[in-house]
Amino acid sequence: MMDRVKAEKQKIFRSNMITFGIVIIAYIVVELMMQTGNISSLFKGLLVPLCTYSILAVSLNLVVGISGELSLGHAGFMCIGAFSSATWSMLMKSSGMPEGMRFFIAIVIGAVTAAFFGFLIGIPVLRLKGDYLAIVTLAFGEIIKNLVNALYFGVDANGPHFSLEDSMHLNMDGGTIIIKGAQGITGTPKNSNFTIGIILLLIVLFVVLNLINSRTGRAVMAIRDNRIAAESVGLNATKFKLLAFTISAAIAGIGGALYAHNLSSLQALPKNFGYNQSIMILVFVVMGGIGNIRGSVIAAVVLTLLPELLRGLSDYRMLIYAVVLIFMMLCTSAPSWIQYRDRIMMSFKLKSTDGKENK
Repeated sequence: MMDRVKAEKQKIFRSNMITFGIVIIAYIVVELMMQTGNISSLFKGLLVPLCTYSILAVSLNLVVGISGELSLGHAGFMCIGAFSSATWSMLMKSSGMPEGMRFFIAIVIGAVTAAFFGFLIGIPVLRLKGDYLAIVTLAFGEIIKNLVNALYFGVDANGPHFSLEDSMHLNMDGGTIIIKGAQGITGTPKNSNFTIGIILLLIVLFVVLNLINSRTGRAVMAIRDNRIAAESVGLNATKFKLLAFTISAAIAGIGGALYAHNLSSLQALPKNFGYNQSIMILVFVVMGGIGNIRGSVIAAVVLTLLPELLRGLSDYRMLIYAVVLIFMMLCTSAPSWIQYRDRIMMSFKLKSTDGKENK
């Protein structure tokens, strides 16, 4: 029994190291290509979004794959993290605080704010199941986006001022208007870069993978597989699901902070924080394999790069993109394809074992 547990731990450790290794090797390769000038300006502009979408895919997989709940409002938590962190950076922009410290605190604020809203939303929402949960989380994401679009926020000597009408209703005595309704926030410090994005992605992977393999993670998965059986042995289903949902929201807030500080102008546009954004993140999770953290990162990178790589094909670009989506779905979900893939992997393992024995 002890040997089996030890073997399982070693297997998990190897799998985690492979995931970290893939990210680190990809970072080294890209850095070398940038140093030698072999990367186009278009690809350079996609590096931070690649890290952002990878973080968001990992965070959503914690809810969809590990917790077993369908959430369609993940862009809402991203929006909260983006605007709360950008607001902090704008407030501290002329304070003399070092940029590194200011950006670090902005990321923490984005994570904490998104986690707070995730906790508040999760208390009533997680009592729902299936389609009802998906509809409520979808409504939450749309509410957040529309509230931010209508929000005016400024600061003067008398403190902060809010309005949902226009900037004239802020009643400010001088000061600075930070959030300007549909115009959003302009002048956000561009502190994000590829290195910081990779560091944040590695930290997120470390936290999520360790959570999954901890007692808490196993409890969440037990509740996902059979809630009645899990509750019969004393597991509090609501508590563990709420914990996973809150952590997922916090990680989405980190992704939002990284996204916000990669742009000089931040608006709550539908394409950035709307329903389509939530669906796109869900597509990353499904394509990479539900519950497969490494697959989420790979799918986020591939599906973000693919439309840009196919841009030269003009009218056929989205057709090829759709075909690739279908093919990836078959590879990760169809039982016959999974069996065929497993047979191929098994044949490679047998060949490598035979080679070692011959030596």
